[in-house]
Amino acid sequence: MASHSEETNHVRGDVLNGSGAYLTWEDLWVTVPTVKEHHGTKSILQGLTGYACPGEVLAVMGPSGCGKSTLLDSLAGRLSSRTKQKGEILINGRKQKLAYGTSAYVTQEDTLTWTLTVREAVYFSAQLQLPVKMSKSEKREIAERTIREMGLQDSLDTRIGEWGRKGLSSGQKRRVSICIELLKRPKLLFLDEPTSGLDSAASYFVMNRIVKLAREYGMTIISSIHQPISEVFQLLHNLCLLSSGRMIYFGPSSLANEFFALNGFPCPALQNPADHYLKMINTDFDEDIEWGAGDKFTAEEIINLLIRSYVSSNTCDQMKTLVSEIRKREGGPVEKKESQANLFTQCQILTKRSFINMFRDLGYYWLRLAIYVALGFGLGSVFYNVGSSYSSIHERGSLLMFVASLLTIMAIGGFPSFVEDLKVFRRERLNGHYGAAAFVIGNTISSTPFLLLISAIPGAITYFLAGLHQGNLEFSYFTLVLFSCMMLVESLMMIVASIMPNFLLGLIVGAGVQGLMMLSGGFFQLPNDLPKIFWKYPMYYVAFHKYAYQGLYKNEFEGRKFDSDRIGGALTVDGETVLREIWQVEMGYSKWVDLGVLFGMVVVYRVIFFVVVKVGEKIGSVRDFGLSSLEPEEH
Repeated sequence: MASHSEETNHVRGDVLNGSGAYLTWEDLWVTVPTVKEHHGTKSILQGLTGYACPGEVLAVMGPSGCGKSTLLDSLAGRLSSRTKQKGEILINGRKQKLAYGTSAYVTQEDTLTWTLTVREAVYFSAQLQLPVKMSKSEKREIAERTIREMGLQDSLDTRIGEWGRKGLSSGQKRRVSICIELLKRPKLLFLDEPTSGLDSAASYFVMNRIVKLAREYGMTIISSIHQPISEVFQLLHNLCLLSSGRMIYFGPSSLANEFFALNGFPCPALQNPADHYLKMINTDFDEDIEWGAGDKFTAEEIINLLIRSYVSSNTCDQMKTLVSEIRKREGGPVEKKESQANLFTQCQILTKRSFINMFRDLGYYWLRLAIYVALGFGLGSVFYNVGSSYSSIHERGSLLMFVASLLTIMAIGGFPSFVEDLKVFRRERLNGHYGAAAFVIGNTISSTPFLLLISAIPGAITYFLAGLHQGNLEFSYFTLVLFSCMMLVESLMMIVASIMPNFLLGLIVGAGVQGLMMLSGGFFQLPNDLPKIFWKYPMYYVAFHKYAYQGLYKNEFEGRKFDSDRIGGALTVDGETVLREIWQVEMGYSKWVDLGVLFGMVVVYRVIFFVVVKVGEKIGSVRDFGLSSLEPEEH
């Protein structure tokens, strides 16, 4: 213990000189509103005080629901808007903002791009996070070294997850998530259950490596950990033991057993200390705990006894004294890390990564392409060679409506993939890997060739089987309208996914919005017959279907003549008359204006998507510790 104390004192001295991140929190309360009681609140954390040192690992332990993750979220500035926080959180004794790369958070959920291999996932992340001045070979070396540190060298070329085949295990995914956040060697690292999904041996080696990295790079690591094996528990420097949001013990993990023993609950021989502590303070079950000479205690009695004992102990006094001293002695600010890749490089990397993901994910575009091809053959055979008779006018109109509406609405099939992409973005954005602009640009560029493909192939099948207006220019226009509609529907679904990531709810809302647009587009009810309130103004002009219908109608009927022996004895009727009298098309501008409006709406939808994502990322902006706390109601 002497050597450990000397090392700790040395590291603490470095912190006060500004070389590390010394995190302190005092009288920290976190409350949430309750549903049962009007204007009531429930305390998730109750008056916690503590610290975390550079070069050390602080373990936050306790039964499920005790507030471990909430404490990490509070310290990392990630509490949701519905929670209220009271208390002061300082770094090196001051309120300061963390620059990019000085902190990272590994969440309990492993949100990864599952089509990538381990090597690709970590290397792409290295290209995004590491400075643009650093060469690709240096970034690759850092990525591969980090992979080896987490024991993943044998899975370098294994995909994280695959269609029909098992990818990485849950424990390996956990280690990939840790790898990605270790690339920058952040001064502050938050780990939420880093050993979940790992077997005992992997848990030990991963935590052992994390402890070594903390010492080697002076990292301040705070980790929630549910039930570590005894070997892992011995690695931990300090322990914060919680139960129902209250602090049972905070101090060196090596002294926790002595604390329990002094209060009459020593850890039995050959038993894991962590298991013993959790058993003593678990309030989920009503069973009394037998201890000593047949005495029985409830968990609540044990907890109250331990809390009273800790508050009056020397360990608690020493902890509070240390927190107070650090708060009084302001250290230097956490040094600013070298910035990551610039926007242009981020867009390049994200475009490449997104393209690989779309190419490998069968459900993203390939399955939709197969369905579109089948529908193309179906439409082409149903409307095969419609001819130029008067009756073909309505057949052509029905076919074009189906193409612009019902064919494009099937783009909602990519909604699950959009949700997964947004999950990965939110995790990476919260840790500052890149911004919303790079994500939106990369996604747009990478999806363009796939959308062109699923517009051109099914479009060509339908167009030529049905015998629509012959000509390369007319077919190109038809394909571009279909492509713009595909992009619009995909943009709409991405907006929906960014607002409501629930699969079922998102699909219903997305389909519902498109259904309203279809009704007001001018086919099911002609433009002059639409009710003026809501349907004509504004829906008719807001719905992209209006411009798609009218552009396709102009493309199909302008310059054509149709046999019309049924009406007035005339031999033929020209396409312009059909457009004005039958479809009530606005003839004051050309079809290219309609196409231009569609592409303009694509830009508008993407900008809306960017704004929604940007608003949603505010929680992940550079965090200001201690300045954003909200006062809860009185406890």
